[in-house]
Amino acid sequence: MSNAPVTLLCLPCAGASASMYLRWRRHLPSTVRLLPVELPGRGMRLNDAFVEDFSQLAAQLGAEQRAAMQGRYALFGHSMGALLAFALAQQQRAGGLPLPGALFVSGSPAPQCREREILGQEDFGQEDDAALIRALHQHGGTPPDVFASDELLRMTLNTLRADYRVCASFSCQNVFPLPVPLQVLAGRRDTIRDASQQAWREHTRADFSLRWFDGGHFFIREQEAAVLACLRDGLARYFPEVAHAAVAAS
Repeated sequence: MSNAPVTLLCLPCAGASASMYLRWRRHLPSTVRLLPVELPGRGMRLNDAFVEDFSQLAAQLGAEQRAAMQGRYALFGHSMGALLAFALAQQQRAGGLPLPGALFVSGSPAPQCREREILGQEDFGQEDDAALIRALHQHGGTPPDVFASDELLRMTLNTLRADYRVCASFSCQNVFPLPVPLQVLAGRRDTIRDASQQAWREHTRADFSLRWFDGGHFFIREQEAAVLACLRDGLARYFPEVAHAAVAAS
């Protein structure tokens, strides 16, 4: 058993930055190194230009995170982040590079079902400020301070608009089932249909599981403790040292 921690790369949802995962650090075992992945144009990369094409963004992130995806690692992503995590795993497979020990996708329909889903948070044709603000209110998860500050709201809207264009450019082509355990996390009150969650099963030749949580699209915040417990359990299943640390900590 290696003494090096398992790296958990976490990809943010549309409109968000890597900071959405920072608080998770104190809730994961010491054998897990949480690595929130920052996208261009936000957070610590505020001065970088947005990348608004999905394939280009995925390729750039793959190159930037190449070192982190050399050892024992897992991928997690919520909503748009789930698609990016899936794309990173596919890129690793295509390039003959080390695959993740587990893939966790949250709050997203399976890639092949996206065109059949009618999701308010991904109404790509409505990119004006009023429509974006309605989407933020509808799906929750945006701190009240953002709406109270013109500057913060402008930054959020610019990020969300760019990310909607990223999602709109996604294409489910040249993807193959991965020899990687895949766990889906879903909200019972999200607008994503059950069949579109179950369809993720087609993308793995290894273990598959689907876990439901109370809450809407941002159930990962509404049910944070339960989501983190699910992540710990999932990581422990595929990385023995995580299981050992979890038992020791309890």
